[in-house]
Amino acid sequence: MIPEIDAVCPTEFIIEPYEVEAKLSRIDTHKSNGPDELPNWFLKEFSVFLAEPVCSVFNASVREGIVPSIWKLANVVPIPKVNTPKEISKDIRPISLTPTLSKVIESFVGQWVLQHIESKLDVRQYGCLKGKSTTHELVDLLHHWHQALDKNQSIRAVFIDYAKAFDHVDHSIVIRKLIKLGVPNILVRWICSFLQDRHQRIKLSNTFSDWLTLKGAMPQGSWLGPLTFIVLMDDLSTGCLMHKYVDDTTLSEIIGKDRVSQMEQFFGEVLDWSALNLMNINTSKTKEMIIGNTITTSPPLQLFCGNESIERVISFKLLGILIDNNLKWDSHINSICSKASSRLHFLVQLKRNGASVDDMVHFYQTVIRPVLEYACPAWHTSLTAEQHNKLESTQKRALKIIYGQSPHYDEICQTYAHEKLIDRRVVLCKTFFNSITNINSCLNYLLPQTRSSDAVQRLRKPNYLVADIPRTTRFQKSFLIHALNNYQ
Repeated sequence: MIPEIDAVCPTEFIIEPYEVEAKLSRIDTHKSNGPDELPNWFLKEFSVFLAEPVCSVFNASVREGIVPSIWKLANVVPIPKVNTPKEISKDIRPISLTPTLSKVIESFVGQWVLQHIESKLDVRQYGCLKGKSTTHELVDLLHHWHQALDKNQSIRAVFIDYAKAFDHVDHSIVIRKLIKLGVPNILVRWICSFLQDRHQRIKLSNTFSDWLTLKGAMPQGSWLGPLTFIVLMDDLSTGCLMHKYVDDTTLSEIIGKDRVSQMEQFFGEVLDWSALNLMNINTSKTKEMIIGNTITTSPPLQLFCGNESIERVISFKLLGILIDNNLKWDSHINSICSKASSRLHFLVQLKRNGASVDDMVHFYQTVIRPVLEYACPAWHTSLTAEQHNKLESTQKRALKIIYGQSPHYDEICQTYAHEKLIDRRVVLCKTFFNSITNINSCLNYLLPQTRSSDAVQRLRKPNYLVADIPRTTRFQKSFLIHALNNYQ
């Protein structure tokens, strides 16, 4: 049931012209506009003059709980998930290009919704929320795994993938959950209008398909799409450790020596929730991995989703990093070095076509180097010397392409003021550790209790946080233990 319109719009949900002007002035003009064909450059350049009339339309829309039909249209652009797509159903991600003004008002409504529900959301939901990221989830997950292995326990992990997750969202279920979370009626009514009678068409270059009316789903590319999906996933829980990044869900069962796995029960709870919420698990992409020695001698029975078995793997790519079942990083380092090396080809082409040194350096720093540093707090402290050198060799090749041959890598870095990758990763790890020492950080709970100032003053090494004494070298090299011992 759609909530009734409030007699008076609360002042907290009234938008001011200066707020609209601020958002319009920050529009990225390089992004495509939606079916309304209002150019982004026009909205940005004339933001001062458009702010007041646009603000009036926004306030009327919120007050009446009606989203204009033009804002509910979308051009869907197929984006490949892999370099060479082979199947439309598996290898293509549909991204919705919605009107820019729709995204602006969505950002206002989304911020209001978050203010009411953020404190109620699952603390281990790391997707699309301020102060949380893939790196936060990976560090949290790997810390629990390293800690379990240090106690001579094993981990049985299940990586769950939902088939066309955004396309299977039932609007009525989402609305019920928004109401249950205490979202004000005026916002729920607006979101109801936002979800109803949406139309989309496929866009390929300048060719368009016919319009299609949606009966469900969330538009990928809208501001509210990920937020409403997080609301849908919020009450998914089991009896074991669970981490979520939007729809990517990881179950981690910690199994002690001589204990029997209960993952069949936990996975069954996920299957029941999925059926209740009309979500379909993609069996071909859902994998299981066993980490540790205590249960590998007598592996537990395979999991099943319906009549299909869940494949047991020794390596899995989670949120962009390759994790092996021995928690070593050979596969990941080989993968990112290979990916970065393939991009060096474009650097060579730039040089052959007369690109300036500054342009080539910019290309390297924005397209190639980030591949070698992505989520580095999760893996940097556990690397071997050989793995460090392999990463460094990729930058060495890039700099030689840019500047020409030089007798020594150190000389290139010193002459042209380039930091070594290992030094950059140390800084990134220290920065990340400092961020989680903030009491408001989502990972602050992992830190040990702070020593008193009096106790610290009597110590030669004034550390306020004391790391546990690890039993294994692997745990000692994990991010949090290493950071506590070296970054304070």
